[in-house]
Order: sequence, then C-alpha cells, then structure tokens
Amino acid sequence: MDEVPDQNFRERVTGSFARQAAMRTIGASLTKVDYGVVEIEMPFREDLTQQHGFLHAGILSAALDSACGYAALSVMPEDAAVLTIEFKINLLSPGRGDRFLFRGEVTKPGNTIIVSDGRAYAIADGPAKLIASMTGTMMVVRGREGIDG
Repeated sequence: MDEVPDQNFRERVTGSFARQAAMRTIGASLTKVDYGVVEIEMPFREDLTQQHGFLHAGILSAALDSACGYAALSVMPEDAAVLTIEFKINLLSPGRGDRFLFRGEVTKPGNTIIVSDGRAYAIADGPAKLIASMTGTMMVVRGREGIDG
C-alpha cells in the first residue's frame, strides 16, 4: 500500500467497535488492537448456543468477521472504512469453552481489497483450542454517506 495508515488507528478501531451493537449483544470485548492484528474475546453464554450446547456457528462467524474486519481497518488511512464482501469459514471443532478468543490478522493489504485471516479459540482448562479459521475479503470504502471508520 502506498498510503500512510491512520496514526490513530487504535482509537478509530476502538471507537468503531464501541458503536457495533452486534458485538455488544453477544457480550464481545475488544482486547487487542495492533497494526494489522485485532483480538476480540467473549464469555460462553448458553443463549448463544445451538441445539447441542456448542457456540452457534453464526455467532462464531460474526465475531471472526469483526476481528478480520477490524484488523483490516487498522491498516487503513483515516479517510477509509472497510466492508466485508466475502468470507469462508472452516469449523474445526465444537465451540465448547468458558470463553472464546477471535483473532484477525491482515494477510494482504491493498488500496481497494484487503484479505484478512482469522482464528477462533475456545478457552477452558488447559491450552486454548483452535475451533475455527476464516479468510475474509474486505473492500475499502471512501466517500460513502453513512460509512466511515
């Protein structure tokens, strides 16, 4: 990328996350914001499970999509936002744990398209267990009414 990223990317990502009602609804918190890397965590909640008691794939997908999207936003200049245009998720293991960690990392930055990869981990007793991976494609958005970083 030829453009200089926003030097205040942490504040911009944090402010945007605070406005995202979906993450608030599922009890997710932004726990790490570095250039190109974002982590979101949330506790297990029974009301977010599917019929077998595992974290629902839709909830897992939403949190990973946000982690990937905010990782992409962190490398954007101040006048740019991002929107997800595609993602693919691999569900690797049932979502069982006391809490969950969703990590998004920019794989390929760009001026119009950004690719981010995400990993979801279940945390309980012992080491964190990888439960899902995602590759997301984000488009860079500029000058659209109602869409800002």
